[in-house]
Amino acid sequence: MACSKIDPALHQAKKPDWIRVRLPSNPVFFSTKALVSDLKLHTVCEEAQCPNRWECWSQGTATFMIAGDRCTRACGFCAVTTAKPFALEADEPERVAEAVRRMKLKHVVVTAVARDDLKDGGAEHFAQTIRAIRAVDPAIAVEVLTPDFHAKEECLQAVLGAGPDIFNHNLETVERLTPMVRSRAKYRLSLQVLARVKAMAPLIVTKSGMMLGLGETEEEILQAMDDLRQAGVQNLTLGQYLRPSPQHLPVLEYIRPEVFERYKEIAYAKGFEHVASGPLVRSSYHAADYKPARVTALTA
Repeated sequence: MACSKIDPALHQAKKPDWIRVRLPSNPVFFSTKALVSDLKLHTVCEEAQCPNRWECWSQGTATFMIAGDRCTRACGFCAVTTAKPFALEADEPERVAEAVRRMKLKHVVVTAVARDDLKDGGAEHFAQTIRAIRAVDPAIAVEVLTPDFHAKEECLQAVLGAGPDIFNHNLETVERLTPMVRSRAKYRLSLQVLARVKAMAPLIVTKSGMMLGLGETEEEILQAMDDLRQAGVQNLTLGQYLRPSPQHLPVLEYIRPEVFERYKEIAYAKGFEHVASGPLVRSSYHAADYKPARVTALTA
């Protein structure tokens, strides 16, 4: 990761009482962990050290991370390993679909590491995974959380052509902090990705998210909300950045729960259709709470 961009003068804020993670006690947690291991799958729950993995796995849900566990980028906030990736596994889409079948999931989130080493950035691999899940049950809601694919229309079309219900690409942070927080990614490029997706597939729900506590101001947060709305984004997640290791960017501020609630109200007032905002909120946290229109119609 780009440790040289971290200002040594920045000090880690003290973790407050409201940042609490419940440890697993439900046997479903261990059966989910065993299933993921049995099918040799990766989950962002583990690779990104998500604080909610105990809760989600105890409920029998997980966010599948395809295209390996090695990323070609080195973002200052992310715990995923940066290294030369291995070749794609041709049977991985079917293994994900088998996990979905065994877990009886009704809402599936599929994400991936950035694969800048591939001509299409892994877009066709996303498409194959979506189609494999659709083959299990067409009524399953499929949400993808993708890298930026350098905003290439052919890559975006490959993913959109497989028919995901929700297309999520995270802005991650405000414009001023993007060069420090995100490796090779650009704030305006991410907005371009989201705007292109909405233009290319108006019926697919677009979604994005940001981490707070990296030194952004309220004015910058509200501007980012406006930028996302201008790009046609419908769903928004806001969560607290948590430092995965001393080598990553420090937390400069722990945002109070009531502030997250106020941002949620502001976001709704700006026109977002669905907002999840809280200290432990992540991109796919309680993703199934939102029901896409297509799935609602099929299950009505």
